[in-house]
Amino acid sequence: MTDPLERIAAALERMSPPPMPAPDFASADAFAWHTAPDRLEPVERVARVDLSLLVGVNRARDILFANTEHFARGLPANNALLWGARGMGKSSLVKAIHAAVVARGLPLKIVELSREDLPSVQRLLKHLRSAPFRFILFCDDLSFSHDDQHYKSLKAVLDGGIEGRPENVILYATSNRRHLMPRDMIENERSTAISPSEAVEEKVSLSDRFGLWLGFHPCSQDEYLEMIRGYCAAHGLCVAEEELRAEAIEWQATRGSRSGRVAWQFFTDLAARHGVAL
Repeated sequence: MTDPLERIAAALERMSPPPMPAPDFASADAFAWHTAPDRLEPVERVARVDLSLLVGVNRARDILFANTEHFARGLPANNALLWGARGMGKSSLVKAIHAAVVARGLPLKIVELSREDLPSVQRLLKHLRSAPFRFILFCDDLSFSHDDQHYKSLKAVLDGGIEGRPENVILYATSNRRHLMPRDMIENERSTAISPSEAVEEKVSLSDRFGLWLGFHPCSQDEYLEMIRGYCAAHGLCVAEEELRAEAIEWQATRGSRSGRVAWQFFTDLAARHGVAL
């Protein structure tokens, strides 16, 4: 009969998988971090658009590109928070700029970290810290509710604790909220706290730890149409200007909004109707 202690030891071994082997960072330029078990999976084909197709975000594009290039060259650079209107290309800009910097021959990697996996960020940083590459740690659609404790894990990247943030890692995050939490929750905690000025300081000040705040705002009709024309030119789709304008405006009217996402959705429909594969 098997010793009970041996059975318990075997069960514990199955519950605690062996440490993740050292990733082969030379195998790809992009990786996705997963847990249970911890692993960095290479992404062979990143879902991105060309930087030239991102319209209406010129200022944010130029600032973020310069910051990213500085970082890739080993110069000082800031963590960046891209916040604002939905569908205006925040995450697309991060991925497009990474591709543009890599195209210049700079060995820059991007690692996507989901908000749900923030508690594991220290384990991820341990792998990145010792690697001979520079990394953008990318967290998309970042936000927190009033009872969410994940934001404490984010400080490990922004402040770094006693070890400091790895000098070869920079954080780029996107959010619809400038302060990463709903305004009504901020006001509610301020109004009910014994010390209102301190009640939400820890959470609100989290966004202050990003050196760059880049705002994204709803696009104008001219910018919306320019986006669609850019997609048409990039994919070789020829449509009469009057027809294109009328259909594009009708499409955004039915959606009740204009954005880069709405422009792409219209173009997808337009390309299908004209038999153009994307």
